Amino acid sequence: MGNAATGFFVVFALLVGVVGAASEITGFNHIRYWNSESLPSALSSALVAWTLTLLAMGFACKEIELEIRNACLKTMEAFLIILSATQFVYIAAIRGIER
Repeated sequence: MGNAATGFFVVFALLVGVVGAASEITGFNHIRYWNSESLPSALSSALVAWTLTLLAMGFACKEIELEIRNACLKTMEAFLIILSATQFVYIAAIRGIER
């Protein structure tokens, strides 16, 4: 099914999904209240989710380098790499709006 990096990639991808969902909840809470008290929690959870996404993206890049994977893993790797860029835009937007 995959190579040596597949197990780590799948575990961190699942972890990123859970932490990303928590980040989404705090981001929605920040939009709902829109005050300075809700910004730190939204920003910190977004940064943690982005950091874990970058770690999972590193495993995805390692899998791409080793070249032994199936179509499902290729799709998951592509989504994770795109997600890391969009999460960075999300963090920049949260921080940019409050300034």
